[in-house]
Amino acid sequence: MCTGCRRSVTTPTSVILAMDRRPLIAITPGEPAGIGPDLMALLDNPGDEADWVCIADPGLLADRASRRGRKREWPLYTPGARGLSILPVALAQRSVPGALDARNAPYVLTCLRRAAQGCLTGEFDALVTGPVHKGIINDSGEAFTGHTEFLATEAEVAEVLMVLVAGPLRVALLTTHLPLSAVPAAVTSARLDAALDILHRGLVRDFALPAPRIVVLGLNPHAGEGGYLGHEDRDIIGPAVNRAQGRGIDAVGPVSADTAFVSNRLVGVDAVLTMYHDQGLPVLKSHGFGHAVNVTLGLPFVRTSVDHGTALDRAGQGTVDTGSFVEALALAKDAALIRGRA
Repeated sequence: MCTGCRRSVTTPTSVILAMDRRPLIAITPGEPAGIGPDLMALLDNPGDEADWVCIADPGLLADRASRRGRKREWPLYTPGARGLSILPVALAQRSVPGALDARNAPYVLTCLRRAAQGCLTGEFDALVTGPVHKGIINDSGEAFTGHTEFLATEAEVAEVLMVLVAGPLRVALLTTHLPLSAVPAAVTSARLDAALDILHRGLVRDFALPAPRIVVLGLNPHAGEGGYLGHEDRDIIGPAVNRAQGRGIDAVGPVSADTAFVSNRLVGVDAVLTMYHDQGLPVLKSHGFGHAVNVTLGLPFVRTSVDHGTALDRAGQGTVDTGSFVEALALAKDAALIRGRA
């Protein structure tokens, strides 16, 4: 681990002592022309409480390490491997840092699919993903909307939830990459019910919070002003919160988004459910950009990721901030231990 990096989750000692083996966590570096292979090449020992397997092209990682003045060799992954090993997947074409190549898109998806299948069969206990470039994957002819949707399809899960974590702040997104004009129609009773169930269950299962408190934001300014500034808060969000309370979920809302993130209002709050992408993420990223972690709740396995993109301009050169990557590794390890899957 790098020195000075904050930890996202602290695993209770009682949980660690209950494990009968160390969790095995898969890592996919993502887009080969981006910063993901650099992060992997700079990784020495992610921690002593777990074992780690990088699913990638060994030559790619060795090249990226060499460009940064390091000579690295990773032992090949075998069942029961300890420490940090590599499960080889060959690139279709040699990768040049910063130069996207659609011919390597199948490689990216093969790495992800192998990791997901390993998690689904119990071979791996969690997955940490490096950043991918959605555009180049789609340019290759593969329909790809993102890690979250791809992994949900692999796991045959209908509903998942994106949550960003920065220290104690956890922000969940009811809708993700939608035009703002499409958001109101997507704020439905069914989606809210599913999101609140997934979020509550994930906070209990992956964060060891036995009775999590969730704040649900309104959609409109001032949470609709009782219907004068929009009906969604009164007619859809409020009733969904009431139903969640009836299911034993400690949720409150709709709360006006303009004051929800004031520090004293977050005391005792474990997560905030926002209605759309830019309602919560600017606050979270201003709070912890570079150290935040993207978590997918609702999958049958733990999945975390960095909070940044491929940084093509820094691949193979320049400075690298490993903070978010280290946090993603730490959170995946802790969640795997908390789940007790190891």
